[in-house]
Amino acid sequence: MRRVLIAITFGLTLPIMGQQIGQNKSSEGATTYTMSVKSQLVVETVTVKDKSGKPVTGLTAKDFAITEDGTPQTIKFAEFQELPGPVPMPSPAKGTEEVKIYRQLAKSQIATEAPGTTKYKDRRLLALYFDMSAMPPADQLRALLAAQKFIRTQMSSADQLAILRYAGGSVDVLADFTSDRNRLLSVVETLAVGEGQGQDEDPGDASNSDAGAAFGQDSSEFNIFNTDRQLSALQTAAKMLGSLNEKKSLIYFASGMRLNGMNNQAQLHATIDAAIRAGVSFWPIDARGLVAQAPLGDATKGSPGNAGMYSGAAAAAVSSNFQQSQDTLYALAGDTGGKALFDNNDLGRGIVNAQEAVTSYYIVGYYTTNTNPDGRFRKIKLTIADARADKVDYRQGYYAGKVFAKFTAVDKERQLEDALMLNDPITELTIAMEINYFQLNRAEYFVPIVVKIPGRELALAKKGGADHTVIDFIGEIKDNFGGTTVSNIYDKVDIKLSDATAQELAKRPVEYDTGFTLLPGKYTIKFLARDDETGRIGTYQSTFVIPNLNKEDKKIATSSVVLSSQLIASKDALFNASKDKDKAKQEAVDPLVQNGRKMIPSVTRVFSQGRNLYVYLQAYEQNVTTPTPLVAYVTFYQDGKKVFETKPIEATATVSGRLQIIPLDFTIGLDQVPPGKYDCQVTVVDPEGAKGAFWQGPLMVVP
Repeated sequence: MRRVLIAITFGLTLPIMGQQIGQNKSSEGATTYTMSVKSQLVVETVTVKDKSGKPVTGLTAKDFAITEDGTPQTIKFAEFQELPGPVPMPSPAKGTEEVKIYRQLAKSQIATEAPGTTKYKDRRLLALYFDMSAMPPADQLRALLAAQKFIRTQMSSADQLAILRYAGGSVDVLADFTSDRNRLLSVVETLAVGEGQGQDEDPGDASNSDAGAAFGQDSSEFNIFNTDRQLSALQTAAKMLGSLNEKKSLIYFASGMRLNGMNNQAQLHATIDAAIRAGVSFWPIDARGLVAQAPLGDATKGSPGNAGMYSGAAAAAVSSNFQQSQDTLYALAGDTGGKALFDNNDLGRGIVNAQEAVTSYYIVGYYTTNTNPDGRFRKIKLTIADARADKVDYRQGYYAGKVFAKFTAVDKERQLEDALMLNDPITELTIAMEINYFQLNRAEYFVPIVVKIPGRELALAKKGGADHTVIDFIGEIKDNFGGTTVSNIYDKVDIKLSDATAQELAKRPVEYDTGFTLLPGKYTIKFLARDDETGRIGTYQSTFVIPNLNKEDKKIATSSVVLSSQLIASKDALFNASKDKDKAKQEAVDPLVQNGRKMIPSVTRVFSQGRNLYVYLQAYEQNVTTPTPLVAYVTFYQDGKKVFETKPIEATATVSGRLQIIPLDFTIGLDQVPPGKYDCQVTVVDPEGAKGAFWQGPLMVVP
């Protein structure tokens, strides 16, 4: 169950931190004026061979001529990269090799070359990319063994290898480009076989297993999402390698990749375009090797159990699915200048193919005269004024960069997905978040999540004569134990504003409210908000714990404590994604919605003297036939001394059953509290059971 509410809140947003509260801040400095000049360096890797197939040497920038869309370009440099043939380095004698295990954390970026250095000059750059989410354990083992064999016996002195891994989350750089064979073997040998599983695709056709279920959610939605994630991760890896000017080959280990009709075409094109722009060629290797498939599948999956078994449709679907999974790998290789390895049990042959394909070449660079960031394809034509040049191989064109104002709907979707996969946060928008939990029954907990964004950071645009602002929200919650995504959210909110509320927006924060139903456990939430007018993004990421209150027997089990200064009616919200038919159900589940009024949690916990402070929590009694009343009160402390305390209230359970829910609600007039910082403590006592519970958190009262 999920509920979404957008409101302009009337609290202050000073950065006071407390329990279950976090924020993503950006620095603010004095106003400065800058003048910028935009220029785009285009780098081409050019292989020039004579009639006998040998590299042509001795060429300079004057020997090359380049046009872009028919317009001549001025070449700034031409540098020769001399690569010897792939002669393997001497291997240690059998039985004498000892692999030292290096301990290092995975990185999220490939290290770039410092200006003026020649770190990778005359070096062949090969990146081994293991897509653990697209390979079952047996295929993962085969891929790792092939990599070990290449490093031990086939790696040459000119080779520099990097190792990247994708396991369904982010792209990790386990080893940057290096020729240290011992370090590379250490990384490969410590990779865990079996990680990244649980994302297997269900083709959803006649080859499907009969699971015996009466009905279920359409699996094609998950297939589309998973394939896009795989391609997007590959795109991220290509962008990483694009920071290097040299020719790069990415060896992609996977057990096929199956597109879902036309749904993944946009991401496929984006991945290929990114590789071409970065000068990266894909060399996919089908880790399944040579497969002898049974017509109706094998013991690894259940029987289809449908009429397709007898008509031949199931057998045809199995064969078609296998071929389609290889077609995608073929397209990735063919469109980027690589070559795929299919139906071969010697997976190392695919690495050797990539190695042998990179021979001596030239790096040619120029600054394009077309600086328009329109994202369009620009055709390149290169000629050489040297009679020895018989065969010239180079990139035939590239896609220009694109600014947010010219993004298509697909570009905007992909930008959010890319940002969600980044390890590093984006701080263009300031985001503060509060996460709470309330027990619904013996197993489930309702988790309301509140996000605040300063209204002054959002852009207003004219649409249909009315002011409005558009905000995109995307987020996911992952289980820290298994790393699987347990819930996600994606909303596009178009908030129409009157003249009065548009002026208020510049002074007030905008609050986004949603909720999830989760089981007890430890989770990680990653949440992004984007101003759809400017493309500015803010990221919030945090871990949180939902305790198992059923096991609490030494003190009173309680929910989170919510502090608020505002109650609003649902009809007064600027945007409400809930439909009328779901409204009653949501109000019954969300404890912060009572009698059509919503309590707005104060994420920053800064309160004005002129407003009331609302304190709400729930206490729970498990398996009690006769609930006993509880006594609760709120105390303010300052410098360890009691400054204010409410009168105790007595409350009993309002819901009968195995779980007794006791709501505790306080309304405190802050006009009797002097301005300042306080520690707010909520005390709950069971006089008969001799048990209690305490919660404490900071707050600030301002004039």
